Amino acid sequence: MGSIDLQLENVNEDAELLKAHAEVYNHLFAYADTLALRAAIDLRIADIIHSHGHPMSLSQIASKLESPSPDVTCLARVMRMLVRKKIFTVDYNNTSGEEIVPLYGLTTTSMWLLHDQDLSLAPMFLTFTHPWIISAWFEISRSIKEGGTPFEKAYGQSFWERAAEDPEFNTMFNTGMAAATKPALDAVVKGYKDGFSELKGTLIDVGGGIGRMIAKIVKAYPHIKGINLDLPHVVASAPQHPGVTHVGGDMFKEIPNADAIIFKSILHDWTDEHCLKILKNCKKAVSQSKGKVIIVDVILNPDGKGLFDDAVIGCDLWLMADCVGGKERTEEEWRKLLKEAGFTTLNVIRLPTIMSLSIIEAVPQ
Repeated sequence: MGSIDLQLENVNEDAELLKAHAEVYNHLFAYADTLALRAAIDLRIADIIHSHGHPMSLSQIASKLESPSPDVTCLARVMRMLVRKKIFTVDYNNTSGEEIVPLYGLTTTSMWLLHDQDLSLAPMFLTFTHPWIISAWFEISRSIKEGGTPFEKAYGQSFWERAAEDPEFNTMFNTGMAAATKPALDAVVKGYKDGFSELKGTLIDVGGGIGRMIAKIVKAYPHIKGINLDLPHVVASAPQHPGVTHVGGDMFKEIPNADAIIFKSILHDWTDEHCLKILKNCKKAVSQSKGKVIIVDVILNPDGKGLFDDAVIGCDLWLMADCVGGKERTEEEWRKLLKEAGFTTLNVIRLPTIMSLSIIEAVPQ
């Protein structure tokens, strides 16, 4: 029996070693998933299939690409990866003579990648896989050893400074952020219904980009006077929205007086020290008896098993790599930060939406 037990033990050890070996290889090539999907979005493959109205062959897809001589073999290999990852479907039951012609179709996932759909995530995906953003990650190990932000080590300036100097990237980034905001807007408008209904006067969306969120809020609650506050170069490209005034400014210097202030996915871009400065400016801007701050952001759960918990951990690393000390925070960290800034956390509302966003409601102490 002893020799059999030893053999079984060796088999189990070998199986575990092989499993671990495979795990390393899967991590090694994990970037292939992301960049193959980026290529498909860049080529508008989902849009091509959607416009066609039903599944297409590789040659049909290739004929719609903006290229006089597309490489169909290369396209086939990218599609093979994306079918495996359930981005697209493939049907091998179609034949042309004796040849089997695979037909590629859309999935629920690829429907999110259509460029011209209102809830498209394509602009966000192209933004967050931009070479600028990816290359900063190569400086993470140096930042761990030396301190500092990986992006600044890569480019000698902050992400925000570089974005401000490049109008094309700035437009793409703002479009990406607006696209990321779209799926969450209805959840915010409905999830904070009582708060918005009771609000009287002015609501400022700090860091509101091109004003999409504040416009949605004002449309649903027209008694609210909306102000969209962002950097001058950002609001310069913002469209006009009924009931919303665009204001160019700097949240680190001053926030205009308001009855309430809302942030969506802004404070996670910054260190606690930066956030304290912003929140203290908020405290100066709102009534000490009736004012409030509404934070729409991620609440990190390190051991969470939810749909977006892995993505939240990944986003936390993106913030570390590309923003000036940005990070995702646990509920305890949010409460502590607000308390240090002179606010009391009244309520935390979990939203059933993208990235498991929550609404954190706070009032001056």
